[in-house]
Amino acid sequence: MADKPGTLWYVIGPSGAGKDSLLAYARDRLPAGAGVMFSHRYITRPAGAGGENHVALSAEEFSAREANGCFALCWRRHGLAYGLGVELDLWLGQGLDVVVNGSRSSLALAAAHFPTLRPLWITASRETLAARLAGRGRESADDIGHRLREAGGFAPPPGSEVLWNDGELAEVGERLLALLAGR
Repeated sequence: MADKPGTLWYVIGPSGAGKDSLLAYARDRLPAGAGVMFSHRYITRPAGAGGENHVALSAEEFSAREANGCFALCWRRHGLAYGLGVELDLWLGQGLDVVVNGSRSSLALAAAHFPTLRPLWITASRETLAARLAGRGRESADDIGHRLREAGGFAPPPGSEVLWNDGELAEVGERLLALLAGR
């Protein structure tokens, strides 16, 4: 157990903001000894569905893990179940900082469970969001419209670090690296 628990960087923002790309950018560039862990989410989405590197579970597997206390936090959105494993508590207790791809709708629940949580809001213009959502090919036009309307109704929570991701990935990625490295 460390003297001081690590920080939980709770990454949130609208669909299409580029959260997965930014997290992959940072994961690939942070040195192994940086004291930062990137957590995978457990999702009831097939592994080859595109997007983030996640642990794919069937609905039955997810329910069994949830019933047996394998998740520190779980939620449901857009017809899928999402979980963050109990390993987060272990890592934070060891003083490691942890980066997770969270959910705006579960922020209050996450903040109650993880006292060192720092929200990291990643967003982009409506035009950029629309282009990215269309480009990934996972949603229908109606679904994209719904996600864009939903994005317009959310704002960064108080105390959030905010990264606008409309430009080059490397530019915003370097700002994310600086945040995670404490610079």
